[in-house]
Amino acid sequence: MKKILLLLLLAPCSLLSAEAQTVKQKVNVSDVKAVATTKAENYAEITFDTLKHDFGKFPKSAPLVRCSFPFVNSGTAPLIIHQAFASCGCTIPTYTKEPIKPGEKGFIDVTYDGTDKFPGHFQKTITIRSNAINEVVRLTIEGTME
Repeated sequence: MKKILLLLLLAPCSLLSAEAQTVKQKVNVSDVKAVATTKAENYAEITFDTLKHDFGKFPKSAPLVRCSFPFVNSGTAPLIIHQAFASCGCTIPTYTKEPIKPGEKGFIDVTYDGTDKFPGHFQKTITIRSNAINEVVRLTIEGTME
């Protein structure tokens, strides 16, 4: 008998708590649309001609090779590159430090130093972090040191 009374008292409490939780989760759709419209109107976007560079074969006697990845800010706000880092210490990226205005070009210059490295094929990744809508971009270099 006590169990039945306990169940009868707990049933309305559980219904009230379930109803209270659903009321808290209501979202005003017009607020979400306003935020999405604001973000889409003013953004930076980094666009590369290519994301990969192949050095081909080069001699161990000249282990220092360089390439450049040009890009364009195809967005509507200034583009700021926060960081460019490589997957290992033998690859050194440098980049345009100033904000790049919409429509303007910038460069990621990459130097691979194969000094004291074993000959053979290599593949390295350079990660670019920026304020662009595509926040993280990965560039790849590869080649074969003979």
